Amino acid sequence: MKEVEYRKEEVIGSETIIEKFKSKTPWILGNALRKPKINFPKFRSPQLSLPMPSRALGLITVFVVLFVLQTGIAYLLVREPPALGATQAGDPIFIFTGINDAFIIESIVASILILLSSGGFIFLYQASKYVYNRKMAITILTMGVLTILITFIALQYIIAVKIGVLTQ
Repeated sequence: MKEVEYRKEEVIGSETIIEKFKSKTPWILGNALRKPKINFPKFRSPQLSLPMPSRALGLITVFVVLFVLQTGIAYLLVREPPALGATQAGDPIFIFTGINDAFIIESIVASILILLSSGGFIFLYQASKYVYNRKMAITILTMGVLTILITFIALQYIIAVKIGVLTQ
């Protein structure tokens, strides 16, 4: 049988080191050593199509994270303060008198008030959407301003008790 010589087209970078060695020195390796050509299957990674969460869920997540951070979770974990205290007579106190310390209940109440204040600002934003419905816009605007004012006054009261200006 007649041996057919196949010529390989020169493509830069296509030859391996063994193929280059075989082409330069055919008398050493001969036809005994060949590199097998293996066709590996191409796997496609499965693509997940997850639905996007709604904006309301994103907003709720932001508020939960904001609440946890405002509660002072790092302070509560490091300092381990008491939940609430008592006077010498045994009457409960909810606000620690020092400005640098706080009870657990005090930080949670302050966080809830700040969260309500944030809700008031959301009410202000929502009021701007009802430009053509004046009554609804004024109602939502009033609710937002009242929420912000009430929470601001409550937080100022807590700070005044903490620094000793007012008593509980």
